[in-house]
Amino acid sequence: MKVTQEKLPASQIGLEIEIPAETAQKAYEQTIQKFMRQANIPGFRKGKVPRQVIMQRFGASGIKAATLEDLIDDTLQAAIKQEEIKAIGNFQLRTSFEELIQKFEPGSALTFSAAVDVQPDVTLKQYKGLSIQAEEVKYKPERVDETIESSRERVATLVPVENRSAQKKDLAVIDFKGVVPSDEEGGEPVEFPGNSAEDFQLELEEGRFVEGFVDGIIGMNPGETKEVNATFPASYPLELVAGKVATFTVTLKELKEKELPELDDDLAQEISEFETMAELRESLEKRFSKEAEDQTNANKEEAILDALLEQVEADLPETLIEREANYMLNQTAMELQNRGIDLRQIFTQESIPKFREEVRPDAIARIKRTLALGEVAKKESLEVSAEEVNAKIKEILTGLQDASSIDQDRLREVVSEDLLREKIVDWLLSNATVELVPEGTLQKAEEVAEPAADEAIEVTAESVETPVVEPEADVKPVADATEEAEAEKGETKPAKKSKKSKKEAKSESSESTEE
Repeated sequence: MKVTQEKLPASQIGLEIEIPAETAQKAYEQTIQKFMRQANIPGFRKGKVPRQVIMQRFGASGIKAATLEDLIDDTLQAAIKQEEIKAIGNFQLRTSFEELIQKFEPGSALTFSAAVDVQPDVTLKQYKGLSIQAEEVKYKPERVDETIESSRERVATLVPVENRSAQKKDLAVIDFKGVVPSDEEGGEPVEFPGNSAEDFQLELEEGRFVEGFVDGIIGMNPGETKEVNATFPASYPLELVAGKVATFTVTLKELKEKELPELDDDLAQEISEFETMAELRESLEKRFSKEAEDQTNANKEEAILDALLEQVEADLPETLIEREANYMLNQTAMELQNRGIDLRQIFTQESIPKFREEVRPDAIARIKRTLALGEVAKKESLEVSAEEVNAKIKEILTGLQDASSIDQDRLREVVSEDLLREKIVDWLLSNATVELVPEGTLQKAEEVAEPAADEAIEVTAESVETPVVEPEADVKPVADATEEAEAEKGETKPAKKSKKSKKEAKSESSESTEE
């Protein structure tokens, strides 16, 4: 088969392929025979339809089109194999299908053009001796008191309030119903999903509802009804209310305040698995110290990967970008679904293209980073041994209650990728100049201007089920704040850590460093 290659932009290879005359004739005859066997035509038994009837029924163009559909695909696959091209994704015809139908004559050679995506060539301008700055996160002792105080408030006794108005940190029991202005001039105010509730318990703290709602309730007396204005952010996912001022009719039915327990060993036992407050404090100190250290290391990793990203040159094929963007959206969808959010309210025919476009820059960055890490591993002969992989898998499986449902092959693949990634990052950091700066010194411009696309989707989607309500506002948190601290004492932490490791491995499974 005659095949001519041409290098195209965006990591594509153009192919001009000549289909031999005998191949074209054979494919044409096979198509007619298939129609004769399979066509259901009144007056003829299936499989007994004469050739001339088939030609009259489907026409020359119809037969040619059906022939070309299979012929082009088969020929292109054969050409890719013949030329030993490592193609990714589907091919794209460069000759229009209509033109091919016009040109196609059984018994004559046919030439057509197509393009296929291939893995991009990667150039690293520099990867040794990179200079970076990273924020050093230091342990803050006050976090211990804040955490204990938060748990103390969560187990506080709620006492009915009389003879005073609502204050911050009170628990208000309310009925509410909201509307937003109509988009039509002179139209009636419009209700929206999640605009009302009865006997709703709301802790009067900022951030529980949209801006202005809590402030409007403060100062109300039990039994009072008033209108409260609250402003939805312009980025709100529900287009009906985004950027609008909603008017809520709120009735304060009941008011309660918290009666806090004493800061003693009894409280420690109630909010954690520790016997004494001293043990709880010690555990929290260790936990927060470790968190600060881990965050500093994460900041260094982020900085070195950002620096590496600036050094990589690669002309990415659209196939890779689309795959990564779809992967990111699927991950977001799974997380939202696991939290009980109705995906139909988030991912619509109108919003999906918008979300895909939003995540595109992040998808490109993730692919380039993965390719760059792979190049470093190749140049420096960095590998992960079977012993290292087995040890990590054993650690993960030990912490799982039911390991029987785990796909062992997939787990091994993910663990291998993660360990190799860690090894590459460690190598880059050990061969870089790292300056630690105080926390808060650095702030990425993109974080100031706009959150990462996948994070933006996740954050704005949280409240769609009941748009004005914080997702977990009606769930009573009892000992969540000290949950990780409790794990320090017993067996909870290893199990939790193992699950987290597995989740993290999955979350970055698309960023293989072995490409």
